[in-house]
Amino acid sequence: MERSLRDKKAICFFVIPALLWFAAIALVPIFQSTYYSFLKWDGITASKFIGLENYINLFQDQLFLKSIVNSLILAASSVFIQLPVSMVLALVLASGIKGENAYRTIYFIPVIISSTIIAQLWMKVYHPTYGLLNSVLGMFGLDQFKSAWLANSSTALAAVFIPMIWQYVGYHMLLFYSAAKSIVPEIFEAARVDGANDRQIALKIIIPQIVPMIKACVIFAVIGSLKSFDLIYVLTRGGPLHSTEVPTMLMYTEIFSKNQYGYASGIAIFIIIECLVLTLIIQQIFKKRQEV
Repeated sequence: MERSLRDKKAICFFVIPALLWFAAIALVPIFQSTYYSFLKWDGITASKFIGLENYINLFQDQLFLKSIVNSLILAASSVFIQLPVSMVLALVLASGIKGENAYRTIYFIPVIISSTIIAQLWMKVYHPTYGLLNSVLGMFGLDQFKSAWLANSSTALAAVFIPMIWQYVGYHMLLFYSAAKSIVPEIFEAARVDGANDRQIALKIIIPQIVPMIKACVIFAVIGSLKSFDLIYVLTRGGPLHSTEVPTMLMYTEIFSKNQYGYASGIAIFIIIECLVLTLIIQQIFKKRQEV
């Protein structure tokens, strides 16, 4: 095994096929989209090179700017709501509670369910007539708070983000849980001998030990939020009045409804750059905190 790892020809033999496949399905489309973003093209007729005009128009488009804000709100909600909830659940499970395996499975179930099914489920929850949410409000005499949650522009954004955050709580919980379980048990035993309680063990031992996993989860949460599409498409399609519009939804509309391939490609490239920039920023933030 060690001889194979030192053999550069063997390494290339195994790496190059995967690299070529990755280039074919990821890198080539990125370069194609970059080229298309400099064109005015409807996907059928002859294209026209317009340089940076698509990018200039993007940042003059108030709808596009609004979609960026919405996606950043979702990213912030994922980091400051979804991840803390996931961390608390992971710490509770990692403490060795009764039924640990069952709870771990239950929390992870939403992750493996199709996003379309999740969206249909929450549409029933939010339905203005027979929805679970309005029914519960009515049971407690809070009829004044009933609303058409997905049809009201003031509530639609939060109504869409809640199931998106809920769906992946179990995913991050499992990552935190696995990282916590990988810590040597003797450390916890020594801490308890010194009189540390569960809260102190969690804050002073577990969380500092799993910082690399926390960084990975923050990156996953942010990138996933910036690329979110399916739940929004099924629930609201960016409405009402574009209140739930995000860049991916706008890109889809520009391609398949307006046939603006060049403009939509510009949005796609922006999303890629945005993900790369925020990933680098997150890595730098964690690097500086580790150096302190």
